[in-house]
Amino acid sequence: MRIEYLEIVSLDMDAVCAEYAAVHGVRFGAPDPALGNARTAPLAGGGLVGVRAPLRDTEAPVVRPYWRVGDIAAAVATIAAGGGEVALPPMDIPGHGTCAIHLRGGNDHGLWQPPAAGSAP
Repeated sequence: MRIEYLEIVSLDMDAVCAEYAAVHGVRFGAPDPALGNARTAPLAGGGLVGVRAPLRDTEAPVVRPYWRVGDIAAAVATIAAGGGEVALPPMDIPGHGTCAIHLRGGNDHGLWQPPAAGSAP
């Protein structure tokens, strides 16, 4: 299992980015509109961590790992067949891949399928 994207929704995005940068020695980029204006930094071994503000008044702070999968449609079908609640069906994020969110056990869980090799960013 590998985390492809670690999403942190925070009420104080700048403070979280500054703390992670100071503690872990990473550098966060400018807000990425394709990722809800998350500021991102690389994860060791690949993938990204993204820190963003809530996108709506009802969105609570959350830390949501998106696990890398090879076939997101099949993974979502497996989760749904097993009784998982699909909160966000597969959604393309240009230049980043495809993500989905499901709920299980009171937690948000994400899936991420990177773009196919050779596809345009």
